[in-house]
Amino acid sequence: MTSGKVLVVDIARRTCDCGHFQVERIPCRHVIACCANQRIDCQLYVHDVYKMTEVRKVYKFEFTLLGDAETWPAYGGPTLVANPALRRTLKGRPKLTRYLNEMDSHDMHGPRICCLCGAQDHS
Repeated sequence: MTSGKVLVVDIARRTCDCGHFQVERIPCRHVIACCANQRIDCQLYVHDVYKMTEVRKVYKFEFTLLGDAETWPAYGGPTLVANPALRRTLKGRPKLTRYLNEMDSHDMHGPRICCLCGAQDHS
């Protein structure tokens, strides 16, 4: 252990002091280490909801298609309008938002070097 903490793993109760085992219901690294030490298959402690048999049950039913958006009924609910006053202003220079190509990436890696003589003074 690099951090020096001691965590208690109770495999029978399916608990670990880190809390990940109880919340995610998947063995955390501490439970996996305990299972490896005791030569126990840690797959036994994965909750049923994550097993492929349960996932296949979800896709067993047929999904109805939404169809073309023009055939949908008109939405009569409230519309949300953003308040521009609540938008945060970012400090500093704005970030580059365009996609870079190969020519742009060469400019960002450093000065141009002549392919014939290797000097930086001319292009």
